[in-house]
Amino acid sequence: MKRTLVTGGAGFIGSHLVEALVAQGRDVLVFDNFSTGKRENLPDSNRVQVVEGDISDKSHVERLFRKFNFDTVFHLAAVASVAKSVENPEETHRTNFDGTLYLLQESVKHSVVRFIFASSAAVYGDLPELPKKETDPVKPLTPYAVDKFASERYVVNAFELYGLKTTALRFFNVFGPRQDPSSPYSGVISIFVDRVIKSLKGEDAGITIFGDGKQTRDFIFVKDVVKALLLVERSHDAVGGVFNVGTGKATSLLDLLDYLAKIAGRLPPVHFAPPRRGDIKHSVADISALRGLGFSPSFTVEEGLRVLFEWERENG
Repeated sequence: MKRTLVTGGAGFIGSHLVEALVAQGRDVLVFDNFSTGKRENLPDSNRVQVVEGDISDKSHVERLFRKFNFDTVFHLAAVASVAKSVENPEETHRTNFDGTLYLLQESVKHSVVRFIFASSAAVYGDLPELPKKETDPVKPLTPYAVDKFASERYVVNAFELYGLKTTALRFFNVFGPRQDPSSPYSGVISIFVDRVIKSLKGEDAGITIFGDGKQTRDFIFVKDVVKALLLVERSHDAVGGVFNVGTGKATSLLDLLDYLAKIAGRLPPVHFAPPRRGDIKHSVADISALRGLGFSPSFTVEEGLRVLFEWERENG
């Protein structure tokens, strides 16, 4: 029996992808070390099998491919913390680069049909050109970004060298349910929503913005990221390519606060602090290439925020 492999499938984005795959009637194997992923994120379905293991351990990966047959590999597992990569580059390199290489090698060896890799907009660094195009120069500024870009090149080259049908997707700022707001590495939206809900419950929870709040990002709702993942899997034109995944629209932190005030009715106290060193002022994706495959976001930032707010209020 052929399965679809999702590495990091118990994590934030991975678990949403697993849900969508199960809804398509597919049999999914989740490979996760549960360093950040949670079993409760996964759907309760006999179509989902979970194997606990670590992609940075070559023997774990080899054993996985010997035991199971996969038609598609969605490689989402990573140490997603930029700060952690700076603190411990060797450890994160083993996961974010070596793990990718092991998966590619086994996918070639075992005749996997499609291999889709979650890269990151971090590869662009702080170069000023906007919007970010896939053909732009890159300037990875951290070990996390360096490993993502190096992995991305291995992924793309695996098509030319070995015939493995690969695609790399550069995720911009993904948000949605199951993103852990308690993590110091969590996205700004999940933190903002968490603070608003705590304030509505009467807790002493304020919002801190580093800088003037006019900095912008391309925030994309997690369901649209899953949409992009499934689209490129079935697109012949995506093979061997690299694609930005965003909305193509810039949203400032002050815009986020305005949306949240409208959704929640009021905001907790907002404090402004000095900008953090190394923070990029503006980032937005050019998604022309992905649109050329038929992609268009289904959620605006405000619509996604509303879904997240209601989910957090019910489940938080």
